[in-house]
Formats: sequence, C-alpha cells, structure tokens
Amino acid sequence: MDNDYLRRYHPRPQAAVRLACLPHAGGVATAFRGWGETLPSRIELLCVQYPGRQDRLSEPLVPDLPSLVDEVAAALPVDRPLALFGHSMGATVAFEVARRVKPVHLFLSAPVTGRAPLDFSTEERLVASVQQLGGSGAALLDHPEIRRLALPTIRHDLQILDAHRIAAGAPLECPVTVLVGESDQSSTAADAEVWAERTTGDFEIRTLPGGHHYFEEAGDELVALFTRRLEPLSGTG
Repeated sequence: MDNDYLRRYHPRPQAAVRLACLPHAGGVATAFRGWGETLPSRIELLCVQYPGRQDRLSEPLVPDLPSLVDEVAAALPVDRPLALFGHSMGATVAFEVARRVKPVHLFLSAPVTGRAPLDFSTEERLVASVQQLGGSGAALLDHPEIRRLALPTIRHDLQILDAHRIAAGAPLECPVTVLVGESDQSSTAADAEVWAERTTGDFEIRTLPGGHHYFEEAGDELVALFTRRLEPLSGTG
C-alpha cells in the first residue's frame, strides 16, 4: 500500500501502464484483486479502497461524491499512462476522476445514467434491492452481523451517488468502453449510448453474460479486453 486509497496486490514497478479499478456502492478493493495476477507484466493493477470498509473500516465515510473524486484523483499516480475502470457507482467516480487526470482509456462498467439504481428508503427495501441485483455479497446480507456492518456504508454510498449530477463540461479525449451485463436491467446497452456524448475519443459498448455484477464471473474476458486496449500503449503492441 503506497497511500490510504491504493492497493497494489501484485506490484509491478516496471509496468508501462497502470489500470486503476474503482468499486461500486458498498464495494471493496479486493473485488478486483485476482485480475492483477493474469494481466500481462507491463500492466499494473491498482485497486481503490474507499474509506469506511475493510482495512479502512474505522475511518469516516467521505461526505459527498465530489470530495471522494478529489481524494481518489489526488491518490492516483500519474507518472506513466493510467487507465480507469469503475463499476456502477465507481463508474461515475471514474468518469469524474478522468476529468482531472486525463487517462489513456476509461472503462465504465454498469454505469448509472440517472438516479441511484437501488431503493434505500428503508432497510428492508435496501436489502431487497441489493439482493435483486445479485452478486457474491448479496446473500451475505441474510447474516445479521454482516448486515449491521454493511448496510450503513451501502446506504451512504447510494445517497451521495443519488445527490450527484454530472456537470456540463468539455468531453473527454480518451477512448471510452462501456461494459454491461446482458441481463442487467439497471444499466443496459441502450442506457449506455448517452456516454458516447462525453468523449471525442473512440467509443464502444460491450455486453457480457450476466447481471449487474457480471464482472465477478467475467475476469478472463475483462483481462483479455484490458490487454487488447492497453498493451499497445505500453510499447509492446
């Protein structure tokens, strides 16, 4: 760990390109850990850890999304080419970070195009919404102690996402790839078209098998995609 926000589970000091991954609401850095082993040697994986979870559990949650964006942007190294991957809430954070750090590629996974995708008005509705989206963490909410620890963070993240609106501004210049799960009704390929207006670079939409948390089962496909898009930037393509 080289600062509070970054986890380098597989350090590659000589890597020519870095890929920073930003989690969803309530998400954690370890969600992306396995990708670091299978990425080619010239791409280093950085996993972002927001405050208030895992090894940062005792830290206060960041009060709003612009503050989170500022802190993440300040934590990222920019001494060599940097790409960003953000899932769900992390996609919004990644886009706003991209406005500050000018990445070489932006991967938006299950991006939220409007209001927060879950109903967090009551505990019961929040649990039902999270479990409807699926993913490895959803079933854990049946355990009272895990629910007690996890729900406040999930609700907080959804609240700051819900309060955030992407401001008008100059489009990005980097290529943007939007990734969606084919059975995810909260973020569809049709929804993804709006992101084409936010870059002057190349734009593509990729649909992968699965639902909102498709990425948990799509590691091989995603690593192959990252490799195709980023290795040419490392001088090996």
